[in-house]
Amino acid sequence: MASTMTLVQLRHLISLAETASFTRSAEALFLTQPALSRSIHALEEELGRKLFDRVGRRSELTQFGRDVLQQARQLVFDADELVASGGRKLGGRTGTLRVGLGSGPGTLLTRPLMAGMARRGATIRVDILRGEGSRLLQALRDRQLDAVLMEVRSLRPATDLHVETVAEMRGAFMCRAGHPLARKRGALSFDAVREYPIASTKLGDEVVREMVDAYGPEGHPDECVSLRCNELSSLVEVVRDSDAILFAIRAAAPDLVELPVRPAIATRALFGLITLAGRTELPALSMLRELIAKTLRD
Repeated sequence: MASTMTLVQLRHLISLAETASFTRSAEALFLTQPALSRSIHALEEELGRKLFDRVGRRSELTQFGRDVLQQARQLVFDADELVASGGRKLGGRTGTLRVGLGSGPGTLLTRPLMAGMARRGATIRVDILRGEGSRLLQALRDRQLDAVLMEVRSLRPATDLHVETVAEMRGAFMCRAGHPLARKRGALSFDAVREYPIASTKLGDEVVREMVDAYGPEGHPDECVSLRCNELSSLVEVVRDSDAILFAIRAAAPDLVELPVRPAIATRALFGLITLAGRTELPALSMLRELIAKTLRD
């Protein structure tokens, strides 16, 4: 028997899974609640199993519903892409790139990426989302992004992700020119650095281990970092205007003075370009790789 399932029903499924409420989903979809209920019930009849359980006032996905939701998102995404690709061709566009950037890549790559795409005229569209790694990966899995560029040393292996290492960059302690520590000669102890506020993004487990091995318990970020923010560019601005010390990728702030802290730690950020495994690669990713090779280097 031929399936009568429709994309409209799959969109209803996705909406209800996100809101867990027939009332809120019906409002968002401009439907009456009975109409949405009939749509979901018809989909369950088609598939032969329940998609949602009623838990109080909430409608929660069954295990089968979670499996179907993942496939539904892929089908709806592919259908939307098919329609969008036709529109882009008619409008003179040759591609779209939706990329998520972690804190380091966001600071180093956002402006060059936008400028590079601007020079190509209206033939390419780029959407950039900056944020914390787990949020970006979820957006990638939800098909809201095409690729994520982030630090990957602490990334857990996952069968649904393809990780391509694209850059390795060293970290350092840095301060503004004219800082009291910048005027000292010779190596500096970590205790001397700790006399000032230390600014950093959230550090991966491997970097934390390196800091503790080198400087003892006081080297743990929870003990020594007093200014923490996922936006590295904001931390750079603070350090330029204060006596705070920045611990970050050296290339993120070439105008700051690198401090010779001893013992030195061989901290390096490993950046990876992450895409969904098994998905056909977008042509625009080749341009992104070219830009990464030119920009993300010591």
